[in-house]
Amino acid sequence: MMPAMTSTPADSAAPAREFTKIGVIGLGTMGAGIAEIFARNGYSVIGVELNDEGVERGHQHLDNSTGRAVSRGKLTEDDQKALLARITFTTELKDLTDADFVVEAVIESLEVKKSIFSQLDDIVAKDAIIATNTSSLSVTEISTANSQPGRVVGVHFFNPAPVQNLVEIVRTVVTDPTVLADVQALVTKVGKNPVVCGDKAGFIANTLLFGYLNHAASMFETKYASREDIDAAMRFGCGYPMGPLALLDLIGLDTAYEILDTMYKQGRDRLHAPVPILKQMVTAGLLGRKSGQGFYSYEAADSPVVVADDHTPNADLAPQLKHDIKLVGVVGTGTMASGIVEVFAKSGYDVLYVGRSADKVAKVAEVIERSLDKAIQRGKLDEAAKAAVLGRLTGSTSLEDLSGVDIVVEAIAEDLKIKTTLFENLDEICKPGAILATTTSSLPIISCATATKRPHDVIGMHFFNPAPVMKLVEVVSTVSTSEDVAESVLALCAKVGKVAVSCTDRAGFIVNALLFPYLNDAVRMLEAHYATADDIDLAMKQGCALPMGPFELLDVVGNDVSLAIQRELYLEFREPGFAPAPLLEHLVTAGYLGRKTKRGFRDYSAR
Repeated sequence: MMPAMTSTPADSAAPAREFTKIGVIGLGTMGAGIAEIFARNGYSVIGVELNDEGVERGHQHLDNSTGRAVSRGKLTEDDQKALLARITFTTELKDLTDADFVVEAVIESLEVKKSIFSQLDDIVAKDAIIATNTSSLSVTEISTANSQPGRVVGVHFFNPAPVQNLVEIVRTVVTDPTVLADVQALVTKVGKNPVVCGDKAGFIANTLLFGYLNHAASMFETKYASREDIDAAMRFGCGYPMGPLALLDLIGLDTAYEILDTMYKQGRDRLHAPVPILKQMVTAGLLGRKSGQGFYSYEAADSPVVVADDHTPNADLAPQLKHDIKLVGVVGTGTMASGIVEVFAKSGYDVLYVGRSADKVAKVAEVIERSLDKAIQRGKLDEAAKAAVLGRLTGSTSLEDLSGVDIVVEAIAEDLKIKTTLFENLDEICKPGAILATTTSSLPIISCATATKRPHDVIGMHFFNPAPVMKLVEVVSTVSTSEDVAESVLALCAKVGKVAVSCTDRAGFIVNALLFPYLNDAVRMLEAHYATADDIDLAMKQGCALPMGPFELLDVVGNDVSLAIQRELYLEFREPGFAPAPLLEHLVTAGYLGRKTKRGFRDYSAR
């Protein structure tokens, strides 16, 4: 199994060198932020810009950034003055003579960067370390412009640099191990968390992030789902701070295109080939927030305020219940089924749930009562409300009792044969006009629909676990689902307090189709020994603000479940990049399924 240790300096026994003077070339938003970090930590900083206008902009960036810190109480006015006093501004590279660590943060142009690294040869001391803040270009190629490529390293800060704690340290095949160790120690000393990786376009965070963003743009381009639903799905289904299309607008579509194009040219991975709509939008000047229009429309250029446009859903046309729903049926007694029963009962619906045995049926009531008791302890519910909820529940061991329900939600095992047999029975038992829904997360809903004589009444209603907590429901229509059924289910979701997103019947729907290829890419990255599991998890949590790293999430979901979903995606799309990573297959074969077996990508036996 792959190691999952956090990176440590290459030679931890040797004392790290002491740096005194830091050079920063380029004082745009990123460069000014890097200068601020070092000055805040007591280092003398020399900031270099191309001309006086650039120097003035650098001053403004620093004044604004430190001013915000003062207003938020994170910096005193005296500390601000002392910080700014440690930074010297110049338009001459030769003023970096005394710098022992230089960070280049200019535009993403290989020619410009190589020119700077070549000039530094005759300026800085032979033992000075030179770093590039590139986010996508080859550090190795940049290093060839210097006569001592072994002292060159990538130091990729994230924007805004004073706030973001992650720094990707990029080693080339010729980077001196002591240089790597010294830079790791320096980055740690200024309060950042370094992760080490090899020199590959995108490094850790962008490689994993932009494949996911590209896939989301493709999903929008093919009109599989609306921009609002794609973004809501990832926010409410995965807890991401932003949806992928809103994030692309924030990054800038031109920047995203350039990063993807660079990654594709280097790795030839089709998943990184920029989808055509990105190039079309860039060509049209729709660059995202900075231009005032991208996937969304904004109040003005550089404004974060989204305004309505021709694609914005009409609030007056919110889905309505076209079916009269009073009695809800649920088939299943597992965690998901119990959660769905609780959701409907707490929203005022009478619920009839069916299990295979009296013990299993009784267990559902016990689980719900325990959940309600916890809510009472937290002050979210009172005893009267609890009694009302429990009074709406009826358990049964007979499917025949579902004859009078208005909608039945199936939440049994993810086995297509078992599900289709159940839908054959529901077709015979349930009254005409009853909606038949499945909570499957990966199986084809049309197969359930064609097992009945009323495929127009069959729909996907994919709740997320735990159902009482998670806000998202994916409402999945097949080619046979009637519009009235789809609209009614969307309206029903709103009535029970859920955020419903609409899509059609294909593997993964929205969330899993975007999430699991990203997780698979992370496994491939680990498999290639590009970075450790700990560093990859840290990069995605701190660099992209995700709630969990990919390996944490895989071990929680279960590697067997993840493998099954990835196989379904591969069979559906036949995309080579979706083929399950061999390491994931091997872990499942070995029985290392994650937390539930106390071993997955990490060992939990001692925890």
